[in-house]
Amino acid sequence: MPWDDITRAQHNRDHLRYPTDLTDAEWAVLAPMIPSARPGGRPRRTDMRDVLNAILYIAGGGSQWRMLPKDFPPVSTVRGSFYCWRNSGLWQTINQILAATTRELEGCEASPTAGVIDSQSVKTTESGGIRAYDAGKKIKGRKRRKRYIVIDTLGLMVFALVHAADIQDRDGAPDVLQAIRYRFPWLRHIFADGGYAGSKLRETLKGNGEWTIEIIRRSDVAKGFEVLPRRWVVERTFAWLNRCRHLAKDWEQSIESASAWINIASIRLMTRRLRNISSTRSKRVRS
Repeated sequence: MPWDDITRAQHNRDHLRYPTDLTDAEWAVLAPMIPSARPGGRPRRTDMRDVLNAILYIAGGGSQWRMLPKDFPPVSTVRGSFYCWRNSGLWQTINQILAATTRELEGCEASPTAGVIDSQSVKTTESGGIRAYDAGKKIKGRKRRKRYIVIDTLGLMVFALVHAADIQDRDGAPDVLQAIRYRFPWLRHIFADGGYAGSKLRETLKGNGEWTIEIIRRSDVAKGFEVLPRRWVVERTFAWLNRCRHLAKDWEQSIESASAWINIASIRLMTRRLRNISSTRSKRVRS
């Protein structure tokens, strides 16, 4: 897609309070999936759109909870909503719904049949939690975590899982694939790099569905950078997700929170994509 005057206007967010805020069209996508107030007690007075905007502000800017601007709801309210929705699995559910909706609007079936798996090793902080030395990166004195994601062939993230970085790719992959087995019942063909090669992964997956693991290897004679089929799609998705500065490092103590922020970054990406698709189609209808 060329970066011309049309696309500049389409992606312009100068009219918003903060660039991370939801537009009316984006809020219309997410509003039906936000839980309603619990019955009994005092009525809800907090605008849930502002709560989502605050969480997206943290994700996009990478700031701390205590540095949340005063024009958002109280930090305790925003942080409490984040943890509540994390514990209930809401972030993961929203991501799954948006992935299916985006695929249908792109002319594909809601459930993918093929995907790409890859991992990304990231630094952690003094917050603690599960972390380990990554022998593959060979960075001394650095404790890291490993983010696994599975995407469809469009580049949409369908699942994310966080492990300690000392777990090899072929050992961490079974947990990821078993987790998506029932969420995406037709997804059985997985493209992967050489880190997932060998019989160990296939043996582990026996009894957990009929999986086809296709290894995309780099040519032994290639020099310098080489674009590899399918694998470039997952690398692009990592680049998209890392536009959320909160993912520059793993700041979280728990891997559940770390996974939740990956899902939030994916939700932000797909919400904007859905808005752009709807906007484009509306213009075509009017013309």
